[in-house]
Amino acid sequence: MLPRQTKQLLTKTAQHLKNKSTESIQNATKRSFCVSGVNSPYFQIENAPWSTEPEFRDTARNEAFPVFRCIDWDGNTIDPNFTLPFSEDELIEMYKNMNVVSAFDETFYRLARAGYISFYMQNNGEEAVQVGSGKAWQPDDVLFFQYRELGTFLQRGFPLQQCADVCFSNDNDYAKGRQMPVHYGSKELNCVTISSTLATQMPQASGAGYAIKRSGKKACVVCYFGDGAASEGDAHVAFNFSATTESPVIWMCRNNGYAISTPTIDQYRGDGIAARAYGYGMYANRFDGNDIFASYIACKQARDYAIEEQRPIMMEAMTYRGSHHSTSDDSKSYREEQEEHKWKTYYHPIRRLRVFMEKELLWTDKQERELVEDVQTKVDEVARIGQRTLKPHWRHVMTDTFDKAPPRLQKQIDDLAQHLEQYGHEEFYKLHEYSEKE
Repeated sequence: MLPRQTKQLLTKTAQHLKNKSTESIQNATKRSFCVSGVNSPYFQIENAPWSTEPEFRDTARNEAFPVFRCIDWDGNTIDPNFTLPFSEDELIEMYKNMNVVSAFDETFYRLARAGYISFYMQNNGEEAVQVGSGKAWQPDDVLFFQYRELGTFLQRGFPLQQCADVCFSNDNDYAKGRQMPVHYGSKELNCVTISSTLATQMPQASGAGYAIKRSGKKACVVCYFGDGAASEGDAHVAFNFSATTESPVIWMCRNNGYAISTPTIDQYRGDGIAARAYGYGMYANRFDGNDIFASYIACKQARDYAIEEQRPIMMEAMTYRGSHHSTSDDSKSYREEQEEHKWKTYYHPIRRLRVFMEKELLWTDKQERELVEDVQTKVDEVARIGQRTLKPHWRHVMTDTFDKAPPRLQKQIDDLAQHLEQYGHEEFYKLHEYSEKE
């Protein structure tokens, strides 16, 4: 027989253990929905949701992530109660920007083919996601780009003339000819300069997002990238860093179906890019990137979430690259002509928006003709000015890297100056095409 005191102690201990067990189960149920860090049920294994049988989930066949859209292919609203998320004048201005992108593309693509500029990348088919998302961002937001986002630059206020100057690498180019064409950037507009190498902007964006978080500013970082860049190792590093630091970064994936010549079917087996957010504990959204309203509404809400909750958000814009990857590519070698024609005509975002505006009595054929003529005139003018402007002074090839040039670099500059002083009159140097202003 056990003493009465011992029995009472054992009874209390058993009840305590029972209560702890019940509490543990309740906590495990609560924590099974946690998203990140030490609160994850798999970080503290004793609170994990247990199973009595090995459970295998075919994640490649989960229910597909839905695509948010506001208008269908024929410009009809999906929701009968849909109202414009901005004024009619703002909508018309955005439509104009989309047409500027299209006209600039056609003009500078021809200039590249004719040899007047060295390279060009078109934006055909992605005008809506560029302009629509650009409308959602605020001036304090810091934007990182891949290279196919001309519409976002224009919507943010980047001068069309500067676009032409960058492509011609002339003396008015902010980079003084040290960048490739289409590699725009603006410190004043918080647009980080584009770099050619795929996905290098992504780890930079995650770091910038953490800096904004620490500053306490009511702003976010936006990082544009393509479905191909999402296959780079830098993408995983960037996603995970922004998730673990819980930084306000909006990851803007332009899923246009192709990484140069590689279709998405050969890039991944999961449900696109948005579904990857589960593994990082992010919010995620997938929207119709050829629908300017969906692009704006989804991105505006994403910005609000990112800032209010101080967490990254994965955005996937479903769109289509209607042009060659660049002037170095021939898309007809890996895509069917019928496929391209369908997306360049019936599914094209400019056509869809125009049809919507006509149905809402916001646009007429006369306005369309006047717009097309006006836009082409402006593009031709900036191209003419850009082409006739002298190239930067040759010394700019070595400036802006060091506050004071190190001796070895300074010697090279001096040697080149002496060489050009003696031989610069030779025709093959073409110094008459370069500015004399340093």
